[in-house]
Amino acid sequence: MCENNNGNTPHKNPFFEPYGTPHNTVPFDKIRLEDFEEAFMEGIRRDNEQIEKTVNNPEKPTFDNTIINSDDDKEGYYDLLSRVSAVFFNLLSAETNDEMDALAQKMQPILTKHANDVRLNPRLFERVRHVYRHHRKLTQEEKMLLDSSYDGFVRSGALLDDEGKEKLRKLTEEAGMLSLQFSQNLLKENKAFKLHITDSQQLDGLPETAIEAAAAEASEEGKEGWVFTLDYPSYSPFMTYSTQRELRERMYMAKNTECTHDNPENNIDICKRLINLRLEIARLLGYKSYADYVLKHRMAGNTKNVYKLLDDLIEAYKPTAEKEMKDLTLYAKKQEGIRFWPQPWDFSYYSHKLQLKKYNIDSEMLRPYLELSNVIKGVFGLATRLYGITFRENADIPVYHPDVKAYEVFDADGSYLAVLYADFFPRKGKQGGAWMTQYQGQWIDRKGTNVRPHVSIVMNLTKPTAEKPALLTLGEVETFLHEFGHALHGMFANTRFESLSGTNVWWDFVELPSQFMENYAVQKDFLNTFALHYKTGEPMPEELITRIVKSRNFMAAYACLRQVSFGLLDMAYYTRRKPFDGDLIQYEKKAWEKALVQPQLPDTCMTVQFSHIMAGGYAAGYYSYKWAEVLDADAFSVFRREGIFNQETARRFRDEVLSKGGTDHPMELYKRFRGGEPTIDALLKRNGIRRNKHK
Repeated sequence: MCENNNGNTPHKNPFFEPYGTPHNTVPFDKIRLEDFEEAFMEGIRRDNEQIEKTVNNPEKPTFDNTIINSDDDKEGYYDLLSRVSAVFFNLLSAETNDEMDALAQKMQPILTKHANDVRLNPRLFERVRHVYRHHRKLTQEEKMLLDSSYDGFVRSGALLDDEGKEKLRKLTEEAGMLSLQFSQNLLKENKAFKLHITDSQQLDGLPETAIEAAAAEASEEGKEGWVFTLDYPSYSPFMTYSTQRELRERMYMAKNTECTHDNPENNIDICKRLINLRLEIARLLGYKSYADYVLKHRMAGNTKNVYKLLDDLIEAYKPTAEKEMKDLTLYAKKQEGIRFWPQPWDFSYYSHKLQLKKYNIDSEMLRPYLELSNVIKGVFGLATRLYGITFRENADIPVYHPDVKAYEVFDADGSYLAVLYADFFPRKGKQGGAWMTQYQGQWIDRKGTNVRPHVSIVMNLTKPTAEKPALLTLGEVETFLHEFGHALHGMFANTRFESLSGTNVWWDFVELPSQFMENYAVQKDFLNTFALHYKTGEPMPEELITRIVKSRNFMAAYACLRQVSFGLLDMAYYTRRKPFDGDLIQYEKKAWEKALVQPQLPDTCMTVQFSHIMAGGYAAGYYSYKWAEVLDADAFSVFRREGIFNQETARRFRDEVLSKGGTDHPMELYKRFRGGEPTIDALLKRNGIRRNKHK
């Protein structure tokens, strides 16, 4: 963002006028911090003015003057608040600072109040309800919009009495503030820890890439030696390769006790309060639990179906996971002696060694062939091969940080499709993890213009160093493919209404496009298109690719149960029918116990850093990763049968799933692509798991 105006020209708030940039992209280079608050407040004012105009309309409420009026009027009043919110909150995750955090604390209650004012406006709701009961014949997409509009009001408290509405306001405003505080605390805790090493002997076992990255980190901080952080590209190699068990323990405990310490960043009480606030909200709206409230709008439908999925996976995978852990423990004991008992900080270290023994493969062997610029060509090339779309970097599109690349995306016929931002590397003001978001959604305006989306994928991949370019692990390539799958869902959006376009689908369907793309990471014919040695240009050896494929299911059952355990933890909090007042850490350990195959440590806690279910919208929805995995394995089985690059199959997937957004029930969309409902069989087959014959 631009911080200063060195010329004499008076500064104009860029949110108040046409951007004047390629494809009307965000002019990050012109935005000042103070522009946000001004634009927020003006956006709220314009919203309120338009709502007054709508509710005072003397004409009978219709779909066109009430529902559409509030969804696709993007040329005027409804545009400002949505676009400033998109920019501000995306930057809050990807490029924040203390001033941004402070402004977020200030604006959060104001924005929550405004959202409540809209949803709890009785005159506006009466118009919506009238249309819901008395409307013209609607298209399927119009019907979905009307249903979601009406239900959105009801689920936001429109049917409550005045006392109930006031109570709901207070609960949602407090929940919004606490979710924000949770995220800010986690970011501060994550960035606060540094393992500073000055003795080179303590680098034993670490690969050259990790050592160079740590040296670069130390240099950036003005320190001698090497600095390791809790960001994934630093943390993961250290835990996998370091022979220094005491330092592995220190890193592990730092990571797994984040936000539990006696300091202002402690999230324990925040989590308790969020759990109880959500229960109160659900009960106020007539549901027995928050999960009941959430699952009404999910493919799973109810808690019984969620637990059936999780329990079926435990039954299918746990015997194999227990064998995996037994084999790992025996291997570690052979290395260290019969009295040795591996601890959680030993898991990555010995599993890597065992994988090396079994398959002669590890992530460092692959790095030289997975240089980021080649990976980008490979991932983009995959989209070209499947869908015919192409990508062109455009340096004239403003970005919010030098690390960010902006691409124009063109369809197979050469027409403009979307803008794609790609933000690859960790840095101080950036949350951990990876995600897809957008700065502009897709919709068709009143003039018939198809307004195309501006999509962003944000990751924390291995950074380049002075000696080497960014060399990725295969896991990082999978992360890239995952977020790129979300991006395709956004870029292919082709619906009339923005609120139904792209990734605006039920949350246990939204992970299908992303997890589907991960399947390509271990496909030989895909790797052969880009996996070239960064020095010699030689392709990845055939026998190395063969070993990758053979090792794909190494510890797969353990990995599955790990995801299931997160789903169990999530459901344990949000299926509660009574307020939570116990020991959060102990409750966590009991909640996911049946999915675990290794012992738990007394002081570690996942909940306090579990952004998905505390601040990320996945509360009572984390199971959706496994739900969607059943879908993605089933969908990819179609491609396996018809050809993994089959353009006709890809066209069907694009037309029936990726472009449709939330314009129909997700199972209907899937069945149109698949020809029937999915089964768990493809997932079990992919993971090498056999069903119990007697079941």
